[in-house]
Amino acid sequence: MAASNEPVTAAILVIGDEILSGRTKDRNIGYIAEYLTAIGIDVREVRVVPDVEEEIVGAVNALRARYTYLFTTGGIGPTHDDITADCVAKAFGVSIDVDPRARAMLLEHIKLEDLNEARLRMARIPAGAELVPNPVSKAPGFWIGNVIVMAGVPTIMQAMLDQVAPKLNTGVRMLSETVRADAREGDVGGPLRLIAERHPEVSIGSYPFMGEDGRPNTNLVVRARDPEKLAAALAEVQAMVETVGRR
Repeated sequence: MAASNEPVTAAILVIGDEILSGRTKDRNIGYIAEYLTAIGIDVREVRVVPDVEEEIVGAVNALRARYTYLFTTGGIGPTHDDITADCVAKAFGVSIDVDPRARAMLLEHIKLEDLNEARLRMARIPAGAELVPNPVSKAPGFWIGNVIVMAGVPTIMQAMLDQVAPKLNTGVRMLSETVRADAREGDVGGPLRLIAERHPEVSIGSYPFMGEDGRPNTNLVVRARDPEKLAAALAEVQAMVETVGRR
């Protein structure tokens, strides 16, 4: 894992009709975003697209051009609508076929007599791609260019992400501190804006929630890569909270 002083960015592309219809609740976006943030990669965009070739190809090409990495989930299984691998191959303008390495991985989990045409689809890999091992069920993901293609099943996706993480370029990790305001968001909005203006290299967000006492409350989150800049802004936020108090 190589560290960089420049921001390293990423997008997440979730592929699947079942996500858009609500039949399947996505559990991958938050996990990937938190994982990447922790190692110094900023997730800048998330898209969800259906199992439609032109939608997938268009999204892959747009996002891979804009960010350091593109992580995709979903659409690499054995069924007819699992078309992610074909779409990524089309986006890169390369051929796709059964990869002997991927086939061998499948045979670690599946008997040869059970390796039917449907299951063999999971061994179809775009030309030139590096395989992403799958310790859970063996059917691999793959990495081509700056696009990392992973399964949609959360346990498998998480295992694949662990496999690729050591190879990713990373930036300076974002530091974060949270201050409980014990005030309504509207009470701190004005003072918080002034603090944010004085600290342009620090990200300050307010997140309302309902407190244990049933009253509106707010968490203030201060984020920066420079610990000194973080500390300076944090001190002002804490001082502001002391003066605003509960109304």
